[in-house]
Amino acid sequence: MEERSQQQKRTGTFVGGAIILGFAGLLVKLLGALFRIPLGNIIGDDGMGYYQTAYPIYNLFLTIATAGIPTAIARMTSERYAIDRPYEAYRVFRISSVLLFATGALSCGIFFFGAGAISNAVKEPDAIYCMRSIAIALLFVPLMGSFRGFFQGRQNMRPTAVSQVVEQIFRVAVGLSLTVLLLDKGLPIAAAGASFGAAAGGIFGFICILLIYRKEKKKIDAELVCVDRTPKESTKDILKTIIGIAVPITIGASVMPIINALDTAIVKSRLIAIGYDSNVARALYGQLTGMAAPIINLPQVFTQAVSMSLVPVVAASFRRGDREFMNRNISLSLRYAMIVSAPCAAGIIVLAKPIMKLLYPYQRESAVSAAGCLAVLAVGTVFLALVHASTGTLQGIGKQQIPVLNLGFGALAKVGVTYVLTAVPFLNVKGAACGTVAAYLVAALLNILRVKHYTGVKIEGTATFLKPVFCAAVMGGFAYGVYALLEPRTGNAVATLLAVFAGVLVYALMIFMTRTLSAEELESLPKGKRLSMILKKLRILR
Repeated sequence: MEERSQQQKRTGTFVGGAIILGFAGLLVKLLGALFRIPLGNIIGDDGMGYYQTAYPIYNLFLTIATAGIPTAIARMTSERYAIDRPYEAYRVFRISSVLLFATGALSCGIFFFGAGAISNAVKEPDAIYCMRSIAIALLFVPLMGSFRGFFQGRQNMRPTAVSQVVEQIFRVAVGLSLTVLLLDKGLPIAAAGASFGAAAGGIFGFICILLIYRKEKKKIDAELVCVDRTPKESTKDILKTIIGIAVPITIGASVMPIINALDTAIVKSRLIAIGYDSNVARALYGQLTGMAAPIINLPQVFTQAVSMSLVPVVAASFRRGDREFMNRNISLSLRYAMIVSAPCAAGIIVLAKPIMKLLYPYQRESAVSAAGCLAVLAVGTVFLALVHASTGTLQGIGKQQIPVLNLGFGALAKVGVTYVLTAVPFLNVKGAACGTVAAYLVAALLNILRVKHYTGVKIEGTATFLKPVFCAAVMGGFAYGVYALLEPRTGNAVATLLAVFAGVLVYALMIFMTRTLSAEELESLPKGKRLSMILKKLRILR
């Protein structure tokens, strides 16, 4: 009994961290929707075309500057705490901070001064204003990554969560304010004002996590009072280890931003090849990336949180040789990824058009047109969730190069599918959405095969995949029925909101009635014991 309690407590470390990051991420995405949706209504799909031309390229530079290093910091910090070397963990943080400042400054300089050449290369010269205004964020966001990685390695997810929320609040407030103020200067300048919101968010997010660090500094110093401060590793060795972990992760994380940046040229050229003029092609691309894609980002927040929380837990248990605990967390992470992503996919698929009409009332024609892209992209959320969970595992056990290779295969699938299907007239820009789904499907399947190979984990197919999909299908059918029944009487907005609410309730009931989530697993969650008692009294949970 004591062993079971201890196991639940340790599992709660991973799950609790994932929940903290998940809800923070959800709030960040909701704030992002409060940014993207009004922005789309203010500057339209033409203005979103300028914004979305710059943003994927910024993401590419940000990925190159930061992607692998915070994960490396989290893993290396966790490993050193696992073998009782807190001073070495602190040295990892200090050295990596200098490295991230250097990579951020270099990326900022290249993007800012090279904006003219880049905007001409993608055939959107007016996007130069967006690129230069967003480049400044590259000075501050990488530095935030060093603090976040250090706290995550200590399995403290709150600083990351708080700084993410603060960063997004200022991004939304400053970005929308500047967009409105600059609208009379023309769409390219107004879009640049929106882009500068990312820089403002980076500045205030960095200030926030720096203040949190100063508050935690006494506790960190207390840990180092009685420990041996003789360096066990040279600065050079630490840098080599960071780079060895970070480079494959960075390459892997760069694959999709590179492909998304190429999408700007591929999609437009293929649309023009089947008869669309340049303005219509830009507008269709804006519908895909500026209107449909932000909605799809919402389900990802919980699965990304699972991955971020999983890396230090798997790394520490792998270093200790506790394979039973490690495999338990791996299995749970895949199941939680499915439990979260399957209902999101089903709900978005059946309510794609109502959701788009609800969110973009002033761009109704574009919103209805973008609904097809949204429904296709929704399928990919399930595969992306599995990519996140399996990538976290592989990074935790030191196989960070495997997800890179697998995502590379997925990217090749995306390019091929996008190139072919975008030129099919009845699909047009939906062909690019199909390419995205193909990329995540390929990467997920290959990742899971490698996880099984390297860890020997046994994945229960029924509990992990079939039950969540069945529950989601029932929920989707019920939600669509509620919408169809109410829409003629209440209108689109009320019917959509009630259908979503009804779907959530039905899915929750199905999850417990089919025992997709057991009582033991529910009780391992924060406040789970109280909820378990209530559900048992109602005879919903056994």
